[in-house]
Amino acid sequence: QVQLVESGGASVQAGDSLRLSCAASGRTIRNAAMGWFRQGPGKEREFVARVRRSGDSYYADSVRGRFTCSRDNIKNTVYLQMNSLKPEDSAVYYCAADFLGSGLYERDYDSWGQGTQVTVSS
Repeated sequence: QVQLVESGGASVQAGDSLRLSCAASGRTIRNAAMGWFRQGPGKEREFVARVRRSGDSYYADSVRGRFTCSRDNIKNTVYLQMNSLKPEDSAVYYCAADFLGSGLYERDYDSWGQGTQVTVSS
């Protein structure tokens, strides 16, 4: 079982940048597809970004070009660099691990972190 701990959330102004980290322990994430999801107030949880074992990354349309997802298998950590933040990016951000698939489907993620809050003010 892997434990995932997100950090880096903060309250910022529109246009600012943040880098979220997701540190894994208990198991290497080298063989996992890793995803970032978010849930805003009163909203469903939604996909943000994922990075496959190969390092290839994929993004939701709403963040493509502004966010970058990367992984450091030596540090057993995944990152989400968020630039040009908007108020609509405000949410609790979660990372998750999919050890069996490519991370394409949310239902396949079997380990989740507790989340980190990002608040963007206009």
